Amino acid sequence: MTQPVLTFFCELDTPALTALFADPQVIADLQAIHAGVSLGLRDLSAERAAVVRRLNEAGIPASAWLLRPEEQGYWFNLDNAPQALAFYDDFLAWTAAQGLQWDGVGLDIEPDMRAMRRAFGGEWRVLLDILRRALDSGRYLRGLLFYRRLVARIRADGYRVDSYEIPLMVDERRVKSVLLQRLFGLVSLDVDREVLMLYTSFLRPNGAGALWSYAPKAASVGVGSLGGGVTVGGVDQIAPLTWDEFTRDLLLAQRWCDALHVFSLEGAVKQGFLARLRDFDWTQAPAIPWAAFRGAERFRRVLRAGLWASAHPGVVIAGVGILLSLLTLRRRKHR
Repeated sequence: MTQPVLTFFCELDTPALTALFADPQVIADLQAIHAGVSLGLRDLSAERAAVVRRLNEAGIPASAWLLRPEEQGYWFNLDNAPQALAFYDDFLAWTAAQGLQWDGVGLDIEPDMRAMRRAFGGEWRVLLDILRRALDSGRYLRGLLFYRRLVARIRADGYRVDSYEIPLMVDERRVKSVLLQRLFGLVSLDVDREVLMLYTSFLRPNGAGALWSYAPKAASVGVGSLGGGVTVGGVDQIAPLTWDEFTRDLLLAQRWCDALHVFSLEGAVKQGFLARLRDFDWTQAPAIPWAAFRGAERFRRVLRAGLWASAHPGVVIAGVGILLSLLTLRRRKHR
C-alpha cells in the first residue's frame, strides 16, 4: 500500500498558532511526509496570514477551513448561513490583500456551538428551541439555498470545496431524510470532497468498527482526535488517541481512501506523532475490528429505519393502521 495524502486540521488561536509554526521542525516534518494543513480561520489577522505564507513558501498545501465566531455558532449550519456567505467575501478580500494561495476551501457542517453548550450544560429549554426550529420548513430551505450559493461561488473562484461532516449524514442521505438536518441545523451539500469525521477517541471502545463501517463510502476519512480543538461538552477532556490507536485508524482508513485528514496538527506535534510518521510503514495489514463493525452496522440499520420512517410518515401511519386492522380481525375471528 502507498502512503495516502495526509491533511492535518489546525484550529489554534493566533498566538498559539504563531508559536506552533515558530518551530521549523513542524514545517520540515510536513514537507517530509508530503502533508497539507487545513487551517481554521478563527480570525483574518496579519499573523495568521504570515503562517499561511510560510506554508505557501514551503510548498505545503493549505486549505482554508472557514469558521465563524463562537457567538455566531462557530461551525457552519442552517442558522448562520447568511453570516457564512458574508464571511466568504471577507475571506476573499483578506486573501487578496495578503497574497495568499489556497489548495481548497473547507466547510465545517456541525450543530450550532451555542446550542450544544446549552444542552451539555443541562439547559433543557434548548430542546424546545431545537424542535421549534425543526418545524420551520422555511429555515431549512433558506439555509440550503444560501449554502448552495456559497458552494457555487467558491467553485467559480477556482477552489475545490471540501465539507467536513458528521458520518450520520451518510445514512440520512441514503434514505432521503432531512430529519437530522432540520433538528440539528445541518445541511447536506454537493461538494467536491466529503470528509467524514470519524474520530474514534470519542467512540471508544467501538470507534474502529464505526470507522470500518463508514470508510468505504467516504472520499476522505478524518481520524483522531490527537488532542486540541474547542471546548464543548467536555470533549477536550477525552483522552487523545495513542500511537497504536492512531496508526490503526490510519491503516484502516487507508484501505478505502487515498486522502486522509487528521485532527489535529497541534496534537500530533505535542505527542511526537508528526515526526514518527516520517518512517511509518504503510504496508502493514491492520487487524479488522469485525465485532465492533457488526455492532456499528446494526446501529446504522436501526438509524436508517427511523430516518426512513420520518421521511415517509404517511406510509408508516398507513402500515400501522393496516396492522391494527388485521389484529382486530384476528381477535374477532377467535372469539
